[in-house]
Amino acid sequence: MQKGQKIISDWFETKQWEQFAFQKEMQQAFIAGYSGLLNAPTGSGKTFAMFLPFIADYINKHPDNYQTRTSNGLQLLWITPLRALTNDIRKAMQTVVDDLGLPWKVASRTGDTSSKEKAALKKRQPEVLLTTPESLHIMLATPDYYKLFENLQAVVIDEWHELLGTKRGVQLELGLSRLKAVLSKQFAVSISESDNNAVSSNSQLKIWGISATIGNLEQASEVLLGNNFPKDLIKLVRADIGKKIVIESVIPKNIEKFSWAGHLGIKLLPQVIEIVEKSKTTLIFTNTRSQTEIWYMAILDKYPEYAGIMAMHHGSLDNELRNWVEEALHNELLKIVVCTSSLDLGVDFRPVDTVIQIGSPKGVARFMQRAGRSGHHPGATSKAWFVPTHSLELLEGAALKQAITDGIFESRDPIILAMDVLMQYLVTLAVSDGFKPDEIFKELKTTYAFADLEPRDFDQILDFITKGGKTLSAYDEFLKVEVENGVYKVNNRRVAMRHRMSMGTIVSDVSMRVKFLSGGNLGSIEESFLTKIKIGGNFFFAGRSLELVKIKDMTAFVKKSPKKTGIIPSWIGGRMPLSSQLSAMFRTKLDEVAQGKETDVEIVALQPLFKVQSELSHIPRKTEFLIEKFTSTNGYHLFFYPFEGRLVHEGMASIFAYRISKIKKANFSIAMNDYGFELLTEDEVMLDKALENDLFSTENLLEDIQQSLNATEMARRRFRDIAHIAGLVFTGFPGKAMKNKHLQASTSLLFEVFSEYESENVLVKQAFHEALQFQLEEFRLREALQRIQKLKVVITESEHPTPFAFPILVDGLSREKLITETLEERVAKMSMRYEKSSLLK
Repeated sequence: MQKGQKIISDWFETKQWEQFAFQKEMQQAFIAGYSGLLNAPTGSGKTFAMFLPFIADYINKHPDNYQTRTSNGLQLLWITPLRALTNDIRKAMQTVVDDLGLPWKVASRTGDTSSKEKAALKKRQPEVLLTTPESLHIMLATPDYYKLFENLQAVVIDEWHELLGTKRGVQLELGLSRLKAVLSKQFAVSISESDNNAVSSNSQLKIWGISATIGNLEQASEVLLGNNFPKDLIKLVRADIGKKIVIESVIPKNIEKFSWAGHLGIKLLPQVIEIVEKSKTTLIFTNTRSQTEIWYMAILDKYPEYAGIMAMHHGSLDNELRNWVEEALHNELLKIVVCTSSLDLGVDFRPVDTVIQIGSPKGVARFMQRAGRSGHHPGATSKAWFVPTHSLELLEGAALKQAITDGIFESRDPIILAMDVLMQYLVTLAVSDGFKPDEIFKELKTTYAFADLEPRDFDQILDFITKGGKTLSAYDEFLKVEVENGVYKVNNRRVAMRHRMSMGTIVSDVSMRVKFLSGGNLGSIEESFLTKIKIGGNFFFAGRSLELVKIKDMTAFVKKSPKKTGIIPSWIGGRMPLSSQLSAMFRTKLDEVAQGKETDVEIVALQPLFKVQSELSHIPRKTEFLIEKFTSTNGYHLFFYPFEGRLVHEGMASIFAYRISKIKKANFSIAMNDYGFELLTEDEVMLDKALENDLFSTENLLEDIQQSLNATEMARRRFRDIAHIAGLVFTGFPGKAMKNKHLQASTSLLFEVFSEYESENVLVKQAFHEALQFQLEEFRLREALQRIQKLKVVITESEHPTPFAFPILVDGLSREKLITETLEERVAKMSMRYEKSSLLK
């Protein structure tokens, strides 16, 4: 055993901790010079599994002076997707190096780091730096950036599964390609100077990712390392520690046979509080920020005794508020925290012993991640409760439990050829020391994202950032980069400053700060919400009742309000679709119901609903495809049940409506949820004829999508974010952001110009591709149609909606314009009427 391994082993003994087999395997792989992926569940000790081998390797290289050697330069770059993670990880790492007597500094550099701290980091580089993908690119945008990384030995990407399949992941791929190229050049120079032709395995920059369990771990490793990484130096280390997870569903005392999305969750609050009272500390996860605000206010209203020991946490709250909540969790000061995905990742809250998930998380991996927040340390049991927001969602709870038992998890499909990210990256390099296109093109081809990049598309981007392309050459704001002796460089200081301010790939609606008149930040809310509130109007935010006093310079000034009524903010992107893996498991569970199997407590509880569904219609087997018909005063209703998720259903509904209307002209109104969709028309449709004409065919699918949906409008909406990332629009200086309507107008005009005069524009083509891939899930839609083609079609007809159809019908009530009752009142009446009707039968 080498000195480094011995010291680490002794450290574990001192702490009275067990060094798990996967941690030892990780240590051996790292010291042997491998790169790769560590697959470990949350709370298994994965941070130490990666950090301690790095220290052992350093000690082995400097066995005699590791406790006295200073000015090492940056040795380890640790990249994390969330700024919130850096503080905890930094403290844990600093404790280790202090315990071992290493004179090291562990620091962080994120968007929250002050200018003073950043200046101090430049003067004396830490040995370990924790940062985010965005901050890495900001470092690459500084002159002589290569000097920051000249001593770099390893890069670790924490929570890689969260970045994979996002543009932030592509951004990271590009940053890693630059680091590898810079360090390989420096190594080549050092070799030539020493006349040493032998290249050891340790000369290669080590790159490791840490990932939770996903369905495509091998591919995740390929994306991370790029396609030119030596195959014999790649390893996948799995933590097979069998972490125990206990999952239970909260069963409603009365199962409603005609249930609808969202109405049930808050009614289960008394049962939720019973769980909270038996726990030390509970995290209540919701799927949206709006739900977080709703649940926090509901608990405070019904159970005021929790005031002072309850908090909320979501991404729109001010950073200081979020930091306070995290610190209070650590210090065991809170009984409940209502939160969103902002607390999904990495942070170690040992007091948390229970997690409650409100509503389906729509994905197996996401639920696993959240469940792991409880018992977040090696050997502890994670305890999670599932709270349905409508009756049928209980079956999703059963599907979740089965999928976790069977080890079925979603894949994260990588993004390729994201031209907007590439355009931003090239300007980033031009802002620093400049770049030579041939050199950078070779580096790009080594990445997974741009392995198929065509020279003509690369040249088009170069032409745009230097000359404005074919259409914008007359506008100076698009002529950002100049060419000097073959080097592409930004010389204009204003261009450089604006670029640094707008770097990144996270795009949302334009936000406005929310501040008290008396001082103090609460967070930010999207402009589209705040502009609908009149001065003096009341709304709830950050767990407070607030009155809007005035709006000035993109800041909403508020004061506390005594009113108990008001609206709660809504944020764009609230609804998540059912994942393909969870959809498949849902269909499996439904098949068990159809066979009369009562294998789960959830299925037993849902028997009253399934009984009515069977009497009025049918419960489909996995070999069947159910279509329901009924007639009402509104017209003729057709309900289809693919059980594939709302995004797939949106596209499928439009295609079916288009294909049916080709047989007989008709105007359709469409509604959908995760289980099925409705086509409503004034006249009866020729369904049998449509089925004879291959309604489910995948032939001419793209053409039918173009005809049935406004694909151009969908692409235009995607183009807004693409234009932002590519740097085509500047959203404004701090406190003076461009208004949302002006931003939309600018990007819409650019989209029109490119579409008309540059038919081959790479950003417009990307917008159409993203509309198909992300908004309609075209690949999954095609697979769903292929699956349905093989099924037996079962058509039933009833006098009123079935329990399966009812929630879809409720989802479509927004189609009606004149409404004098609240939605809750209208649906309650409908539910009661159908309940009585089914009892009479």
